[in-house]
Amino acid sequence: MAEKKKNENRIAGEERRSQGKQLRKQTPRSSHGDWTPADDRPDPVRQLQMQDTGRIQHLVPIKYGRMLESPFAFLRGSAVVMASDLAGSPVTGIEVVLCGDAHLSNFGLYASPERSLVFDINDFDEAYLGPWEWDLKRLAASAVVAGRQNGFSDKTCRRMARTVARSYGMAMGHFAQMHEGRILQ
Repeated sequence: MAEKKKNENRIAGEERRSQGKQLRKQTPRSSHGDWTPADDRPDPVRQLQMQDTGRIQHLVPIKYGRMLESPFAFLRGSAVVMASDLAGSPVTGIEVVLCGDAHLSNFGLYASPERSLVFDINDFDEAYLGPWEWDLKRLAASAVVAGRQNGFSDKTCRRMARTVARSYGMAMGHFAQMHEGRILQ
């Protein structure tokens, strides 16, 4: 009975595509290209300090020391700041379980229970429900920050961000064609 109810709530593929196109009209891809800090933007340092409340206090200075090493290290340790910045950005309204800290260093290789080699997100300690765009934007931003840190040109960094977005779209298109049970394996 639960399986039948679950399937009744699923939207057919063509209807999903139609809804997606309508959402794209409401929130076009071009609306995601620019970001300007809000006038009332919270102090990023204060945001990080507020997050320290639940942490093991003697490890906090070590975390901040690591974040000082490079712009990419700062990005890695400041998911709360980027989430706050993205809170006012355009979204389609589609919510997913976010990684919450999607950056290049949180992807890697590991073995599945079936012993297959998998390349995937490997860090979920910041996971929560939110707009799918946030993970994609954080991942694309991490490619740009890493590229700049390694001396890549702005043109190359923009190309990397577009490649991240394009690859994400291709993967979602592939998943949309799969049976739900297969996606979750």
